[in-house]
Amino acid sequence: MKVKRILKWSASAILLVLVAWLFIAYWMSTNECDRNTGAPANPMKAIVHCEYGGPEALTLVDVEKPAPADNQVLVRVRAASVNPLDLTIRGLWLLRPMSGMRKPKDTRLGVDYAGTVEAVGKNVTNFKPGDEVFGGKNGAIAEYVCVLADRSVVLKPANMTFDQAAAVPVAAITALQGLRDKGKIRAGQKVLINGASGGVGTFAVQIAKSFGTEVTGVCSTRNVDLVRSIGADHVIDYTKEDFTKTDQRYDLIFDLIGNHSFSERRRILNPNGICVMAGVGGAGWRDGIAMRLAGELNAYVRSRFVSQKFIAYIAQFNTNRT
Repeated sequence: MKVKRILKWSASAILLVLVAWLFIAYWMSTNECDRNTGAPANPMKAIVHCEYGGPEALTLVDVEKPAPADNQVLVRVRAASVNPLDLTIRGLWLLRPMSGMRKPKDTRLGVDYAGTVEAVGKNVTNFKPGDEVFGGKNGAIAEYVCVLADRSVVLKPANMTFDQAAAVPVAAITALQGLRDKGKIRAGQKVLINGASGGVGTFAVQIAKSFGTEVTGVCSTRNVDLVRSIGADHVIDYTKEDFTKTDQRYDLIFDLIGNHSFSERRRILNPNGICVMAGVGGAGWRDGIAMRLAGELNAYVRSRFVSQKFIAYIAQFNTNRT
């Protein structure tokens, strides 16, 4: 009884401390909007969100134009894209311990960009003013961004427009690193991509084909022709067929949806196959997403005890890995 009483009081104390911490963290949450009172000395235009919310929270304001450090490149942004990383504007409660309890810590928006190099730091030798480039950097929806020369920027191919290049970085790197680095993709394998018609999925189909694999894409009826046109050898319409209930076996599953159980996906994996878990069916908080997240965590843990591997990851900007 004494042990139970000690455990009860300990649990109550921990809960009280946690509630107090959350309360204090919520009311002390602040951002640069609260601290910036004067006009910037060297202004540029940028989109910011000082509060959580929908599109109405976005504001076009003057902010300080960045200056490149010795190892950085200053890029004049010509195009920027919006992707799921920008949904932090809505302040999902699950993410607020990281993004800011009451207000967003990072008020800037955008990651993907394409533009022209305006200036380089003194240690930068691989870029020069006038170069057309693209890459990833927080706060990309602005007139200028400063990026690390060895991490967040590469030369733009001449046959791509700025608009096209700005749509590539996050989605393409997620597909490439998932297939190549986590999935260990190699020629001759059978690869299934669940969510083949989405932003990451369309890159994944093409990248998988470039490795010399046999690719099966899973998508809805309206996207069957699209997925086939970008290189898929086989296309499964999920509204008509469940890919986990076929006799086909795969060496690699690149799963962007997470709508099947650990056992169902294990059944169609070869004995030493890999399932790379790269998403839960698009952006934003929706009905059923909590169950999908829990299912992916369950798959990751249970795969520690079987021959097949279930792997989750976060893509990283790094010129050595792209």
